[in-house]
Amino acid sequence: MPDPIAWSYVWPYLLAALAFGYLAGSIPFGLLLTRAAGLGDIRKVGSGNIGATNVLRAGGKKLAAAALLLDAGKGLVPVLIAAQAGPHPALAAALGAVLGHLFPVWLGFKGGKGMATALGVLWGLAWAVGAIACLGWLVVALVFRMSSLASLMSIAIGAAAAWILASTQPFGLVLSNTHIAELATILVPLVWVKHAQNIRRLIAGTEPRIGAKA
Repeated sequence: MPDPIAWSYVWPYLLAALAFGYLAGSIPFGLLLTRAAGLGDIRKVGSGNIGATNVLRAGGKKLAAAALLLDAGKGLVPVLIAAQAGPHPALAAALGAVLGHLFPVWLGFKGGKGMATALGVLWGLAWAVGAIACLGWLVVALVFRMSSLASLMSIAIGAAAAWILASTQPFGLVLSNTHIAELATILVPLVWVKHAQNIRRLIAGTEPRIGAKA
């Protein structure tokens, strides 16, 4: 049984880290960038998503790259900051950042699909897992030219890599490698559920390829 005194001391830090991660993750960089560039509301363009893939359709490669880096950064930075308070706050901030991107309060809880932020989170918790997930995304994207398929595969690859590496020496900020693997596993259904429409189009063979005007 967990020590009730210990948990009564720890839980405020976990809630604070979760809230901090959520607020950072909920910043809609894709929307802010496209508006700043005079392109209007990204939610009315292409797929209506606020992520980098739709920013690419609306504003081109440079704006999409900026959105990608910022969305990844809002996963990475909260984890690194929260880690200063301990491994468990880092995990809480990681989960909060992804939830913030998926369900931002400022946009009526209708956010992006979470892939870039999830990658940033994985980099912050365990760079090896983040690197493997990013490599998986790149390989799938190059072969199939589909951002959605690359996202679906890479988050699953990241979770699998986390479990494989969990049996090795410590590789991340969290004391237990298993904790990283568990969080990476939680991220898989979160990202996949937000890609539900993409999955249906992939099955139907109608999913647009990278750079297509969808």
